[in-house]
Amino acid sequence: MSLDAERSLQGALLTYLRGEASLEPLLGTPPRVYDEPPAAPEHPYVTLSRAQARVWGGLDGEGLEHALTLTVVSRFGGTEEAKAVVAALRELLHEAALTLQDHKLVNLRATFADTFRAADWRFTYAILRLRAVTEPI
Repeated sequence: MSLDAERSLQGALLTYLRGEASLEPLLGTPPRVYDEPPAAPEHPYVTLSRAQARVWGGLDGEGLEHALTLTVVSRFGGTEEAKAVVAALRELLHEAALTLQDHKLVNLRATFADTFRAADWRFTYAILRLRAVTEPI
């Protein structure tokens, strides 16, 4: 079955992060990386929170430019834990060579990170924005 570029990229990204042993000290074994977090998740965890795509010409005019946001959710008393997870994600994903089904990943870059406390101060959030370009094979 052929996958569209968005689902192919999402699947490759989640599979890669869930299999990355270097994340285990920060996110548990296996790393807590979710498309949809469980009802009562253990913290910290990472979720794919936003995914946008727009047409990018590419060689055959069928490429897509993706803007993805990974969100770290932490209950640690401060920002240290969330920042550590975002730093690890940035290092792993910036220019990573993921294998996609039915598509080629032209490039993947970390473009932005932000860490902030929730209004009630119970949670700390950190986001990592990624830019990816894909083309069909």
